[in-house]
Amino acid sequence: MLEKLEKLQLVWLAVILALGLVIAVKAGTKSMSNDKITVTGSAYEIVKSDSARLEFELTTRTPDKQSAYNKAKTQLPVIMKYLEEKGITDVEVRAASGYNTYRYNANGNSTGEVLYYNFSQPIIIKSNDVQKIKDISVDIQSLLDKGIDIQVMQPEFFYSQLADLKVKLLQEATTDAKDRATAMLKATHNRPGKIQSVQMGVFQITPVDSTNVSDMGINDTTTVDKKVTAVANVVFRIK
Repeated sequence: MLEKLEKLQLVWLAVILALGLVIAVKAGTKSMSNDKITVTGSAYEIVKSDSARLEFELTTRTPDKQSAYNKAKTQLPVIMKYLEEKGITDVEVRAASGYNTYRYNANGNSTGEVLYYNFSQPIIIKSNDVQKIKDISVDIQSLLDKGIDIQVMQPEFFYSQLADLKVKLLQEATTDAKDRATAMLKATHNRPGKIQSVQMGVFQITPVDSTNVSDMGINDTTTVDKKVTAVANVVFRIK
């Protein structure tokens, strides 16, 4: 009788162990099916700007406002002729501005006497000939030889197909993320499955040789050749 009881206990113990193993296997399988992997992929392309913009200011300084305006009025046609000779047709002359500079006494206090008036006339030129704008940004200082005071800003260079390029790079960054996930899971004999989510990172538009990045993104307009980089954070199911 005791022997039968011991056998029965062993049978029940075996059943309990078997059930535990089945439950453990199911739980492990369920855990694996719910496993995910998050991978960051990237892609970039070098592009050449296809348009440019240059802003500069015609400035005059005379004892009074009227004479400052008159001086600028006679110099503006010289600038326009210069731009015409350079083949620039897209010219925008913006509203002028000015301010008085006052005389100060030995104590550093303004006397209220106008020393001279400063006049500024902003001018913006644009062209699809990027090199032409780049050359003018340097050469326009030659107008100083004609007594024309020019304050030149940094030329800006743009790429018009950026919107389409961003879509293309996002696709490539997602593919790169899958390739990285495949390499990471290879050692575990798993592979990436369906995409659960994709989060696009900010785009970095930088000079070609730059390694700078920013959480807010970079939009370089100072160089003709640019490097456009896209980043995608992708969550895959694990097979």
